[in-house]
Amino acid sequence: MYPLFEIPIVGGPILIAAIATFHIIPSHVATGAFWISYFIERKALRENRPELLEFLKKLSLSILIFCFVTGSLTGVGIWFAATVLSPRAISGLIHTYVWGWAAEWVFFVIEIVAIYVYYYSFDKISPKVHLRIGLIYAVAAWFSMVIITGILGFMMTPGGWLETGGFFSGFFNQTYWPQLFFRTSMMFAIAGCYAALVASTLRNGGRDTVRRIAGRWGLVGLMASGVFAAWYYLALPANALENLASIGYVAIMLKLAIVAAVLLGGYFFLLASGRGWFVNAWIGTAMMVLLFAGIIGGESVREFIRRPYLIPGYMYSNQIIGHEMAAKEIASEAERFNRQGLLPNYPFIPEQLATVSEENFLAAGEVLVKVECLACHTLAKGGRNALPDILDGLDAESAVYLLDDLSRSYMPPFVGNATEQRAAAAYLASIAGGELPSARWVVKGDE
Repeated sequence: MYPLFEIPIVGGPILIAAIATFHIIPSHVATGAFWISYFIERKALRENRPELLEFLKKLSLSILIFCFVTGSLTGVGIWFAATVLSPRAISGLIHTYVWGWAAEWVFFVIEIVAIYVYYYSFDKISPKVHLRIGLIYAVAAWFSMVIITGILGFMMTPGGWLETGGFFSGFFNQTYWPQLFFRTSMMFAIAGCYAALVASTLRNGGRDTVRRIAGRWGLVGLMASGVFAAWYYLALPANALENLASIGYVAIMLKLAIVAAVLLGGYFFLLASGRGWFVNAWIGTAMMVLLFAGIIGGESVREFIRRPYLIPGYMYSNQIIGHEMAAKEIASEAERFNRQGLLPNYPFIPEQLATVSEENFLAAGEVLVKVECLACHTLAKGGRNALPDILDGLDAESAVYLLDDLSRSYMPPFVGNATEQRAAAAYLASIAGGELPSARWVVKGDE
């Protein structure tokens, strides 16, 4: 186990979500834009249209600056935030997929080299060689997505990994193929939206041509992503479908994603049909913001529907290992903590809090609540998903019943012995402004 890292008011999940969402746009633009670039460059060479090559110079420079600077910073940000907030989950992923990430980094290095060579070799090497460099970049970027999608899919549906512990058993899981095709389609839609924005800065005849191409790629990508999203839905496990139907926040985020997709579809249709004359830099930027909102909706849905797990069937969202995994000789921590107590088994607390007493029950309860609840909640009034606001006025005895019922919801079950459960309930009552119990009741129960 690892020390806790608390972010007051905002909470850890929203930090990771914000960084991840900002990462998706540059990473998908960087992946998809060069397929459009390859198509446009072939057209420019075949039809002798130098104005299209000018567009490609602008596009590749913007990708070099925007995607690789922003994408690299947010990529490192995701690793840092996820490591300090969910170190056990990251450790589990690294122990299983370290060679997958190593392979992805190889492709990423190829991307970096290719984008620099591509941009700085305009008009300096053979057009055919230059075209092939762009294709090398596009293929390497897509293979990077192929690998990362397997790891992302594993975090929703671990597949046979739960039985075998094997790399490929978890990699090629039930949601891998629909998610890969969905993300591939969406990368074309995202790249089309970005290409239209870059085209709006042109002042020559290539602008309308690029707009139509961007619209067609975006529209086809968006329509295909709808088909693959339906396939992905059909591949989801039962608990994910239940969360999708029962969590109000998920329904709101899903509607946001659908509305954004419909509006973007109309935008792409106008561009594809040659009616995008009205698109200037401001409108292009506004459509990128709309795209960003849709991504927030979609990624929020994906994150929420896997609850109460970080790795379904293995590790709960609070990083407690909830189920035995015989293939790796890992026992369930939940069962052991329920027998022995969580506090004696948690190494990062003072010795005087290892056992609940009449003197320390509120401090011990605070530790228990932080270990088991900080993954999703904050503890100060007015914070995001704040427990004092949710439990307003709840007394300790009612909090005990609430903790008993957690496993019936999309939250992890409370883990710990009966005394620890009452200590956690007492702390919850204290921050909710409810009636506090006696110290004797916390330690002895209803004797």
